[in-house]
Amino acid sequence: MIGVLVVDDDFRVAEVHSWYVGQVAGLKVIGVAHTAADAVRSVADLKPDLVLLDNYLPDRPGIDLAAELRVDIFMVTADSSATSVRAAFAAGAVNYLIKPFSSEQLTSRLRAYVRYRTLLGDQPNELSQQAVDRAIDALHEADKPPTPKGQSPVTARLVTEALRRADNPRTAADVADELGISRATAQRYLAALADDGRATLSLRYGSTGRPEHQYVWITAL
Repeated sequence: MIGVLVVDDDFRVAEVHSWYVGQVAGLKVIGVAHTAADAVRSVADLKPDLVLLDNYLPDRPGIDLAAELRVDIFMVTADSSATSVRAAFAAGAVNYLIKPFSSEQLTSRLRAYVRYRTLLGDQPNELSQQAVDRAIDALHEADKPPTPKGQSPVTARLVTEALRRADNPRTAADVADELGISRATAQRYLAALADDGRATLSLRYGSTGRPEHQYVWITAL
């Protein structure tokens, strides 16, 4: 069972978040804290695997605690500043969820975290790059936008993986040839990746002078 510490200065919010955690198989709330000082003590005493951490605590910003706590951190906060998001991930946060959010937004990310922990296992064994990639993909699966209406999740995944593993920009024709699908289908799915910000789009001019769209996966994602 994965132990979770919930840290929020609002008693009611902490109670709600604890209830959400309790709905996810494999997770158990082992403590609740309402200040940074309480969070530090609770981590030392209870040794949770995951901390749901608000940034707006009365005695110290939660982000300041993230690296100090030395456990996996989900930032769950109303702080939506880009500076705070960057600081949280630099401090070791594994996810960042901005209030207000739906119960499904939180629970889906928590379920993804359970899959991530399951794939990594608890033993200090050596992992292949493929195993690491699978675990990272599982951790962030819930962060990805849903497949657009009318698209096949299977085809979307195949096109996404073809673009992710490419060493050079790919055109719809390149992806269509690799996957055995029509050029129009490849173009539609590649355009969707560009629209939701997971790929960049540029133009390539061939010998005929007619431009082709070419796509590159944004490797930071």
